[in-house]
Order: sequence, then structure tokens, then C-alpha cells
Amino acid sequence: MQMNDLIVKKRDGGELTTEEIGWMIRGFVDGSVPDYQMSAMAMAIYFRGMNRRETLDLTLAMLHSGETIDLSGVSGVKADKHSTGGVGDKTSLVLVPMMAACGVKMAKMSGRGLGHTGGTIDKLESFSGFSTALTLEQFYENVEHVGMVIAGQTANLVPADKKLYALRDVTGTVPSIPLIASSIMSKKLAAGADVIVLDVKCGGGSFMKTEADARALADELVAIGKGAGKQTVAVITDMDEPLGLAVGNALEVREAIDALSGARPGELMELCDTLGACILTAAGVAESDEAARAMLERVVADGSARDMLAKFVAAQGGDPAPVYDPSLLPTAPVQIEVPAEQEGYVNHIDAGGVGMVSMHLGGGRATKESEIDLRVGVVLHKKVGDSIKVGESIAQIHAADEASAAKAAEALKACYTIAAEKPERAPFIKGIVR
Repeated sequence: MQMNDLIVKKRDGGELTTEEIGWMIRGFVDGSVPDYQMSAMAMAIYFRGMNRRETLDLTLAMLHSGETIDLSGVSGVKADKHSTGGVGDKTSLVLVPMMAACGVKMAKMSGRGLGHTGGTIDKLESFSGFSTALTLEQFYENVEHVGMVIAGQTANLVPADKKLYALRDVTGTVPSIPLIASSIMSKKLAAGADVIVLDVKCGGGSFMKTEADARALADELVAIGKGAGKQTVAVITDMDEPLGLAVGNALEVREAIDALSGARPGELMELCDTLGACILTAAGVAESDEAARAMLERVVADGSARDMLAKFVAAQGGDPAPVYDPSLLPTAPVQIEVPAEQEGYVNHIDAGGVGMVSMHLGGGRATKESEIDLRVGVVLHKKVGDSIKVGESIAQIHAADEASAAKAAEALKACYTIAAEKPERAPFIKGIVR
């Protein structure tokens, strides 16, 4: 085979065979297919697309480009959850302990944040001593005996995706549904779970800006999972405003602990209940959505989900005390309120803008080398549809110093749109693809 021939074939709208895709990915990983040719192929795919068979073949070729995790020796049903990312998305910190408390083994590999999108691993490091750098033996041990694990991705897991994403990031080919779907699912399949549930965000604070694009991606993700023989469900959810109230690492951990302590804050618990019900029914643990939701409410009410979070933190070297006393979490030295400058109703919140406020405070990374300040961020007091009076606080800024707090307050005001009439809220859960 010649890579040039495959590029021309895809450029002209042809279908790549299973053998051609496998050869291409093997060559890309071993260096016989150079970056410049793979970049050209990514651009051809961006413009011409791939059919579902091609996308599945690409996913499986990337899956087998390196190590995979074999959970067959772990007892019970194993599940995994993935979010396409958003502002204030602390879902894993709530959902994973809830599922483990319900008896589903949760084996999750997560990443660090870049830009204004926070990473689960960064948030978990709010617990002093916590480590996500686990050996495979520790990973298996924690899944089996703790019931859950959240670890950093190993260097040899799906190396083709790491190389291809690095090219896409600098060649304008990130927003391609076949390439996005194969990237996500190759990693999820490599993690070895029986059940995969995906939270596909849409709106201003997410990568997929429209509901139509989010649904197209959800359909593709579920089709790949089905083709690979996995129980797969995708939930399409709104990200036109931040999820929950807190944006920032330790602040989001505190909100997650509050949720597991029974506070049930709005759409955060709506999302966790929906994703959790999908996992429990797909795994056969619950016979119906209603039965699943009852199980989820019970593990929060009796404290077993919160206890599971503490057990998990301790098993990975962290101090679990903040699970029961969140005041022990890292706290910013400067906290100021942001007063509203007009009366009315919150009509819109620029989720991406709020994420950028948190990032500039130090809560996110401008580059991979940036150091994160776990203490800083924003806690929203007003969400879309809430009434507001002049001088009333719309949010609280948590900052390292007075200057950055004042600058963040001004930037946050610009993220809010106030109107005279109360807006109609769009549904938070926009659809489920099974």
C-alpha cells in the first residue's frame, strides 16, 4: 500500500477498507507513515467524512495500537462514563461514587484540564496526597476491592489517538465527527468496561455548539459502542450555562461533596440521576428507570455514596477528611461578591466566558505547562431564569489576591445578560440515544 494513494482515495470521496485503515494506523504509530501525510488524511476526512463502518474500523485500529485494560478478572459489571467536557462539570465526582455504592464497578481513566475546561484529575488533587498515577495492578485492585478507580491515562494506552489528536489540534481538523468519535471511543473501549455511558454536551460552553451536532456525535458514539459489542448509551445535555454553581477545582469538589451529602443541587443531580439510571438499566442492575432512580436516591440518603468517595480517596493516597468536612479543602485567601448593576431576570450566562474567568484566576491551564491554583474560581449565586435586584450578588469570586479578584469581577459581569422578562428555560436533558 501507498499512503499517497489512500489520501487521494479519501480526498475524492472513496471508502477506505478495513485493511487500509489498519495499515495506515500501524504505519502512523511506527513512523513509516509521516506526520505530514497523516495530516493530509485528517483534512481529507474532515471534508469527506467517513461512513460508520470506516469510523468503527478507525476506532478499533487505534484501540489496538497499544495496551488495553482487561477487566475480565474483576467480578461483577464494570462501567465507565465519559463527558465531552464543559464548564463546571464535576459529574464524575458525584456519579462514580453513587454507581459504586449501587454495586457497579467503576473503572475510569481521566485527563487533566486544558484551557477553561477543568480536568477530573486536577479536581481530585484538591485532596492532599491524592494520586492518579497508578500501576495496572493497583488499578485492578481498586476496581475490585474499593469498587471504583479514577486514574490518569497510561502512556501506552491508545498511542495512535495521542499522536493523531496532536496533529488535529494544529491543523484545523479537530471538529470532525468521525475523528472525534473514534478518539473518544478508542480510549473508552481500551479501558475495558462492559457498559459505557456518554454525556454529550451542546451549547456555548461546549465543543458541540448545536443540538443537531451533539445528536450526530451521540449517534456515532453509540453506533461504535454497539459495533464493538458494548452496552453504550449517550445522553445529550445543555451547556449554555455552567453546570451547577461552582467553577474551579476545589470549589467543584466542595459542590460534589454537598451533592453526595443530600443537597441535590439542580441540574447537577438531574444529570447524575439520568446517567446513573442509564448505567444501572444497561447493566441489568435495575429493571426500570424508576427503580434505578430509587436506588440512586437511597445511596445518597443513607450516606453510602459519600462514604464511597472517602474510601476511594483514601485508597489512592489522599486525605479523606474533607469529604466529611469540606472546610478542609484548599481555600482562596480573597473572596469578594459581584453585585448586579441592573434589575430583572438572568436571561443568559456565557458559560465559556465564566470558564475563562476561572482560568485567568489560575483555575485552568493556558498551556500544558501552566500551574493550577486549586483554590480559585467562581461560585454562581444566580442562574438563568433567576430574578435579580440592583446590588444583589450574582456570584462570588475566589482569588489569590485583590487585584485578580477585582479584574475577575468585571469580566464576570460581562458574562451575564439581564432582561426585563423571565426567559423560558430550555430542557436540560435534550435526548438519550441508546
